[in-house]
Formats: sequence, C-alpha cells, structure tokens
Amino acid sequence: MLSVSQSRLDTIRHTLSNNIEHQTPASLNGENSDTPITQISVLRTQQLAVACLIALIVLSLCWELWLAPIRGGGSWLCLKALPLCIPLTGLLKKRLYTFRWLSLWIWLYFTEGVVRTWGDTGMSRLCAALELVFCILLFAACALHVRFRFKNAVNTEHHSVT
Repeated sequence: MLSVSQSRLDTIRHTLSNNIEHQTPASLNGENSDTPITQISVLRTQQLAVACLIALIVLSLCWELWLAPIRGGGSWLCLKALPLCIPLTGLLKKRLYTFRWLSLWIWLYFTEGVVRTWGDTGMSRLCAALELVFCILLFAACALHVRFRFKNAVNTEHHSVT
C-alpha cells in the first residue's frame, strides 16, 4: 500500500493551488507570462486591426459594386479594395512592420472618406462615414498594437536582466 502523510498531501495541494492561481492564459500556452495584461492587449489589438481591415475590404467592394456605385452596375473604384488585401497576411502573422506601415498607409483611405463624406449624398455619404470609422479604429488598433509590443519587449528585457 501507498502511504503518504497528511501533511505531505497538504503541501502538494497548496503548491498546486498556488501554481494554478498564478497562471494566466498566456502562461498556460507556454508563452512568456511576465506581462499577461500586455499580451492580452496585443492579441485584442491584433483582432481589432484584422476585423477593421476586413470590414474596410468588404465595405469598399459593396460600396462601389452595389450600395452606391459612381456609375450604374458598379465602378472600377472597387479595385481600391485590392491594396487592402496586401497587409492582411502580415496582420494575421503579427508582423510588427506591417502594423507600423499600415498605420500610416490607412490615412489615404481616411482622406477618401473625408472627401466623399463632404461631397457625396445619400448612401454614398453613409458608406464614406463608415469608412472613416473603420480607418480611425484601424489606426488606433495598429498604433496600440505597436505600443503594447514595444512595452512587452521592454518588460521582458527588464525581467531577464534582473
């Protein structure tokens, strides 16, 4: 028979409960758990950036093909959605460089949204306003993602030095 003292069992339970309480979703996946809030923020900003980029692609296609095309039956302006497809893989792979240049590049689409919100009417004005919202959210998500990634790198570096 296996005989283990009660005090030894209590010690094991206490150790296990402490280890489980201090684990975060990131540490359960084997990632660095020094700054779990920052890691969660990185994940959330990536998800927001991808969602906004996909929304901009869908909006651009629907806007220029069905909702409010410049000419009846659709227009060639739907091709403006193609350049938005380029950064999608970089965002999905969490490439920091993609987040950085996309935060600058998105201002071209923001400018189009401002011009068309000011000059268009009806459904086209609504689509342009949605484009502005998605552009602002995408910029904020990219900027925060870069900030959190740098913060996480500094925290990880600081913890490895001490």
